[in-house]
Amino acid sequence: MDARAADSLAGLDLVEEINRLKKERNAVILGHYYQEPAIQDISDFVGDSLDLSRKAAETDADVIAFCGVRFMAETAKILSPQKTVVLPDMDAGCSLEDSCPPEAFKRFREEHPDHIALTYINCSAEVKALSDIIVTSSSTEKILSQLPRDQKIIFAPDRHLGAYFARKTGRNMLLWPGACIVHEAFSEKELIKLQAQHPDAPTAAHPECPAHILDHADYVGSTSGILKWVLEHEADKIIIATETHIIHQMEKAAPHKTFIGAPGADGNCNCNMCPFMAMNTMEKLYFALRDLEPRIEMSEDVRLKALKPLERMLEMAGSAVGKGDLGPKDINSVDGD
Repeated sequence: MDARAADSLAGLDLVEEINRLKKERNAVILGHYYQEPAIQDISDFVGDSLDLSRKAAETDADVIAFCGVRFMAETAKILSPQKTVVLPDMDAGCSLEDSCPPEAFKRFREEHPDHIALTYINCSAEVKALSDIIVTSSSTEKILSQLPRDQKIIFAPDRHLGAYFARKTGRNMLLWPGACIVHEAFSEKELIKLQAQHPDAPTAAHPECPAHILDHADYVGSTSGILKWVLEHEADKIIIATETHIIHQMEKAAPHKTFIGAPGADGNCNCNMCPFMAMNTMEKLYFALRDLEPRIEMSEDVRLKALKPLERMLEMAGSAVGKGDLGPKDINSVDGD
């Protein structure tokens, strides 16, 4: 933030001003689980990306302030084209989105014309527009079960999530080589050491983690699935292998429990914090609502092409989308979104 912007905030109560602007703009504030606690606390809805976009579409709000990353705000725009969608920081991207440029993905698809593309929602609107079916981890298994066993499939952009479902379903999928920098940073060695230090603490992990982390998890699921599981589990201490800011919701819902972030290679959990999510701040949210900038824009052609595979997912998956279904310890029976 430059000095002029900082000066304009002097003496302001940010919470009060954001709430005032929200009312004036008839806005709804969406906060992803990976946002800082202050943003989560001021949001109208806190949750996973697709679930947030669907909730915003059901409101009569004129403005959506999406506190997350760019592809999430794009999804909100795809589902709510009549609404103004702002993102506190337009540079808040995603390593998965960055790993799959539209031009490269288009060439890849052309090289494999007999494959259909199941594309994880963590991608740009342009990549969605080049896909056949958008998936979340709660919907992937149900969608795969409806596709012929001999159907050749590209799974993009997360190779770890794709490998997880290949193991779970026995499907042989062609995996795009992308990964989430947060979930890939967890250390198996340090996780095993942490588990040894806390033998009574089960481990919950996000399926974007590599297999060598998932193999040590008692539960594998989405952010919302993990949240539900840890709150229902009888353990008083639980190890969490996903972005650390979800622990804020856990501590609010179960203050009597202890939640420990899984460590990176250096033995601490700083790797748990997504640098892209951290680009959004309360100050930037205030400016976004005040100025209605930065604003998500896309051509109607791209929006409609991206909407089609999203609608196909919703048709095929139904209630499985965004529900964070629970599953047992066996990795071949675990679900998430």
